[in-house]
Amino acid sequence: MKRRSYGRDAGLTLRMLATSGLLGLLYVGFAFVLFYAAHFQLAPMLVIVIGMALVQYWTSDKLALAASGAKIVTAEQAPELHAMVERLCAMADLPKPRIAIVPSDVPNAFATGRNPKHAAVAVTQGLWNRLEPREVEAVLAHELSHIANRDVLIMTVASFFAMVAAMITRFGFYFGMFGGGGGFGGGNRRGNDNNQVPVWLIIFAVSIVTYVISFILIRMISRYREYAADRGSALITGAPENLMSALQKIASGITTIPQQDLREVQGMNAFFIVPTNWRQQVGELFMDHPPMEKRLAALAAISREMGKPVA
Repeated sequence: MKRRSYGRDAGLTLRMLATSGLLGLLYVGFAFVLFYAAHFQLAPMLVIVIGMALVQYWTSDKLALAASGAKIVTAEQAPELHAMVERLCAMADLPKPRIAIVPSDVPNAFATGRNPKHAAVAVTQGLWNRLEPREVEAVLAHELSHIANRDVLIMTVASFFAMVAAMITRFGFYFGMFGGGGGFGGGNRRGNDNNQVPVWLIIFAVSIVTYVISFILIRMISRYREYAADRGSALITGAPENLMSALQKIASGITTIPQQDLREVQGMNAFFIVPTNWRQQVGELFMDHPPMEKRLAALAAISREMGKPVA
């Protein structure tokens, strides 16, 4: 029987809409300050930003797979993994995504893609070797929930605009301080009034505010989406205890991996089911994943709701 209520979360949808709107307003304000204070030229900047956005949108799954070193595998190459994903997709009423394996001993997994029809799920070799099949299924169900909720696209877009803001800031800061042009088209000070604040200082101050606000907004939605995907996994599989066991094994397995190997994949932490630096994160406000103890507690509560015993 298909489980159509696999974890689509109204709270997550509202948060994604609110976060997208707030980030949009934030970057509109950021752009306005740059155009007004630094005399940035609008046309070339729009061409660059829109072009980058389109590339990011259409190739987000390929970029994530390439960044992690993941390789797409066929059903002949990984029959058990494909069978698991096919069974879970049938239960969740989802199209089957592409499946990839990351040749890394770091136990982890992630999902990427702009929508359910253009998505991919990747697991590391370390996860496949360390977890039992029921635990791997629970992790895959978590990643499929991300795809179903479309939160991967929101995270990609939000991170993209943060990257664009940082790029514009670097260019503006450089030209303002060292180019003698105060941006891409204006003087170092508005008019010729020496009492005016230097343009590069305005850019620097606004960029800090923009970065801090976007950083907090992105991490707020990032934490909530993990709770939603955990719940989705529990509803798809009907066994939240399997995801609890998987999360604990992944977290403990990460602590045994050499730091050099962890550094090779740390760029994927925002997408991983468990970040490789989960033990070093302090201050929940600045974390992109919920604390492990809170995730386990939430899953334990779901297990009790299902009438299952919690160890």
